Amino acid sequence: MTRQALDELKQQISLLDYLQTQDWKPARRLSRSRLMGLCPLHAEHQPSFLVDPDSNLFYCYGCGRGGDIIRFAELYHQVKFPQAVALLHRWRGLPPILREAAEFYRIQLHRHGEAVAYLYQRGVRSPELIEHMRIGYAPGGCLRGWLTQLGFPVGILRQAGLVTGAGYDAYIHRIVFPLEANLYGRSLSAAAPAHRFLPGPKGGLYLWEQVRQCPEVILVEGLFDYAVLWQAGFHNVTCAMGNHLNVRQFRQLCDRPRTVYVAFDSDRNGSGQQAAQSLACRLREQGIDVRKVLLPDHHDPNSFFAQDGDARQFQSLLEAAQ
Repeated sequence: MTRQALDELKQQISLLDYLQTQDWKPARRLSRSRLMGLCPLHAEHQPSFLVDPDSNLFYCYGCGRGGDIIRFAELYHQVKFPQAVALLHRWRGLPPILREAAEFYRIQLHRHGEAVAYLYQRGVRSPELIEHMRIGYAPGGCLRGWLTQLGFPVGILRQAGLVTGAGYDAYIHRIVFPLEANLYGRSLSAAAPAHRFLPGPKGGLYLWEQVRQCPEVILVEGLFDYAVLWQAGFHNVTCAMGNHLNVRQFRQLCDRPRTVYVAFDSDRNGSGQQAAQSLACRLREQGIDVRKVLLPDHHDPNSFFAQDGDARQFQSLLEAAQ
């Protein structure tokens, strides 16, 4: 990539806008429009992160790191320079195409009985929940034609990861959940990899803005775990899409005093509970009240509800959490 192209990329993306999409908020305004807030690159309690919107630069007096938008993307997403540039290109140009793809998949869901049957099997049965999560279905073989008719070049579809290098739909026979800047696809077929994201970061906690004011938050690993809990009336639930939180997700949990109920999977190999214990220790170091929810052996929240668990029983698990 040429120096001119890099300079144009840095001019086209506002560092402040990018920070705010990562939930960064200034604590105070300084002279000449500069802003100071908590550093998103490390845990701290006193604002030391300086942003200058005019020069599009940042500097943290706490950790000593600074630079431009590309340097921030490198540090924040923990990637190398080429990956950071690719992420920023994607962030700048992809939200419209992802919205169109998600809407296409949403329309397809009820046209394919196998997708509805799979959701029912996983305990997802409420039309209100399906609308809330904007759940869709990727049958394969038709997204490319739809998006090119809307005017999106095939090259952009490849860059987004929506089609393969050969031009075929990337998601085939997958239940699709839209995220803030990605799409998660769960395969209906055991022959394909179960989980798939588009290239790029998975983002923050799922639908965090809807629960961030709650004094108590339930944190789960997977989107199907989220689905059955929300359906059962636990609307203070969020999801990390895995049991290892990224920097942004961890900071979101720590952004104010709250109680976090960690309801990770009770795996046969113990990985879910090990991750829950590690996360609980880190959160307690930040002054967060943490309770670990112990599910029955070999269960996750999804299987707990899918196999006849109910809201009253899960509430008992919350009350017993330590």
